[in-house]
Amino acid sequence: MMLNQWLPLLILASSLVPGLLIFYLSERRSGLRTWLNMSGAVLKLLLVGVMIWGVFHEQVYESRWTLAPGLELVLHADALSVLFVTLSTVLWLVTTVYAIGYLERSPCRSRFFGFFCLCVTATVGLALAGNLFTFVLFYEALTLATYPLVAHKGTPEAVRGARTYLAYTLGGGMVLLVGTIWLQTLAGPLEFAQGGILESIPGLDPTTLRWIFLLLIVGLGVKAALVPLHGWLPQAMVAPAPVSALLHAVAVVKAGAFGIVRVVYDVYGIEFSASLGLLGPLGAAAALTIVYGSVRALSQDNLKTRLAYSTVSQVSYIALGTAILGPLATVGGLVHLVHQGLMKITLFFAAGNYAETLGIHRVSEMDGVGRRMPGTTLAFTVGALGMIGVPPVAGFISKWFLALGSVEAGAAAWVIPVLMISSLLNALYFLPILYRAWFKPAPEEWPLDSSAAGPLETAGALLWPPVATAVLALAAGLLAAAPFSHLEWVQLIAAREYR
Repeated sequence: MMLNQWLPLLILASSLVPGLLIFYLSERRSGLRTWLNMSGAVLKLLLVGVMIWGVFHEQVYESRWTLAPGLELVLHADALSVLFVTLSTVLWLVTTVYAIGYLERSPCRSRFFGFFCLCVTATVGLALAGNLFTFVLFYEALTLATYPLVAHKGTPEAVRGARTYLAYTLGGGMVLLVGTIWLQTLAGPLEFAQGGILESIPGLDPTTLRWIFLLLIVGLGVKAALVPLHGWLPQAMVAPAPVSALLHAVAVVKAGAFGIVRVVYDVYGIEFSASLGLLGPLGAAAALTIVYGSVRALSQDNLKTRLAYSTVSQVSYIALGTAILGPLATVGGLVHLVHQGLMKITLFFAAGNYAETLGIHRVSEMDGVGRRMPGTTLAFTVGALGMIGVPPVAGFISKWFLALGSVEAGAAAWVIPVLMISSLLNALYFLPILYRAWFKPAPEEWPLDSSAAGPLETAGALLWPPVATAVLALAAGLLAAAPFSHLEWVQLIAAREYR
């Protein structure tokens, strides 16, 4: 069917075409710019809905072009790619609403939203990549599309943060490219396949495969912020709040984590990776990152920097679940791909609201903010409690399955202490914020009080996105066992990877 060949391209085009058109709009054309942004986001969501239905019913959606002998550009939808595409599409729609409100009076909006659309296009492209070569192309395109967003403010601090981001991510991309070329010269075209492809190829040297795996994980680990490759992430917090939300919840760090999942499950294969002794070092790196990120978050007074180190920690739950052999741990890691996105985007939206409405940038300035901005702070509270792992917010489900998976794999002796230490540290750096916000008296005046917002605590375009994502994070926990839930979809992925 023609739809099966064209649907992946249409999903890419739904953000690419509006992005290219937006670049040519003058700053005065705010109505048309908003229409292009919103129509592209809604259209992408509708197209992804069609893809979800088709993949569930085992339809094959694939677009393929031969660039050279043995080198193909492939877009292919499977259950894993649909999970990431759905998360990216839903959160892009919400972030678009938020960004329109956040940048209402800012200059260079056409440039911002043009690159914003290109960023989402690259994210969806790497999610739909059918082989490692296509993944690498979109992985690098994501780096180039997000650089102008990080540097958007144009201040010396923003430019410096953007250059650091570019140096790290381009370096990681080069390492990933070297690993990909080396592996392809040995194994031929690297098509993603459930259960992996390398075990069935005769004559491959195990030692060489281990070195290639290291290159691939280092290249992906830069964007996934694995320690010690995480240095760019806190410095990139100079970006506007919608960009920070995009970096942490939708695009960059998730691209790295998703790439690690692809390499382990669909290139090497989880069981073949275990036989090569690759999972232990990956698990150790993830555990180190989880604890390190939480420890560093404790001492940060800048709210966005504290959230950035929280991301360093939280994203590695995905790598941890990938490194534990067994379906339950796989479920815990993959479902956190969704849960972390919902919770972290809520926290960054709230941080942006505090900054834009009251001029609050530091934890020490948040005394009594819950009474001044109750909706925003309630959303922040849901996200923070979810990060700690308090039921019934979504984060509890992730940690529960990771713990069960560690017991199933005989790794409980080290995984459960890591989860417990992480949850304790999460509580130590989130609960004082909540205490300040809800229980301490408010100051006589705020650093900035944007009282022109009307009857709401802030502009509606800023208030409703974090409220919506907080509700989704809560619903993801409460309705995890419901039919057709995201958890059921993840369990389907895990079952196919281990069959």
